[in-house]
Amino acid sequence: MGKYPCLVLDHDDTLVQSESTVNYPAFLKALEVLRPGQTVSLRDFSLWTFQEGFTDMCVRHFGFTQSELDRQYEIWLDYVMTHTPPCFPEMAAVLRRQRESGGLICVVSHSARENILRDYQTHFGIRPDCIYGWELGPQRRKPAPYPLDQIMRAYSLSPSELLVVDDMKSGFDMAKARSVPFAWAGWGRQNLPEVAAFMKAHCDFSFHTPAQLEHFLFD
Repeated sequence: MGKYPCLVLDHDDTLVQSESTVNYPAFLKALEVLRPGQTVSLRDFSLWTFQEGFTDMCVRHFGFTQSELDRQYEIWLDYVMTHTPPCFPEMAAVLRRQRESGGLICVVSHSARENILRDYQTHFGIRPDCIYGWELGPQRRKPAPYPLDQIMRAYSLSPSELLVVDDMKSGFDMAKARSVPFAWAGWGRQNLPEVAAFMKAHCDFSFHTPAQLEHFLFD
């Protein structure tokens, strides 16, 4: 068994490089439909979603109504179904060694379940043990601790037996709500020093490469 019986992994920009290749381009398409003439830079998109969360970013900076949020999701889903993001190749070793050691791989993400399954199969040839995605709805998806509660209940685990690995504050907030150790996936956030400064100051562990995470977990 590795250091943690259960890895609770984020998906976007932790396993796959999706912000710049899928999520940001999809949001620009949504703006073309919902707010013609408005745009946002990749840097602001990244920083606002980190600081505020995606939904709050849409409401505060673009004034989206609930119906427009629903339409944005449809546009995003259509885009992501036809655009598979590249992975972080070194994460393959983390997944393989966790499975070989008898550990669990659970995904808690703001992506859709079907896209997570596609990406895992395409890039890593495996299926996670469980997935808690966007479909949970705003009251249950992270940063709400509901996914961690379900995982601990389903597998009879204590908080110390889980490790949340995420690049975003929503994952950090979720982990802290249940006193679950948190590791910052810094390899997806090298372009945002503000994010790096916050996460290094507050999280339990921080890693700049998946190889560093692998060494921490298994060596």
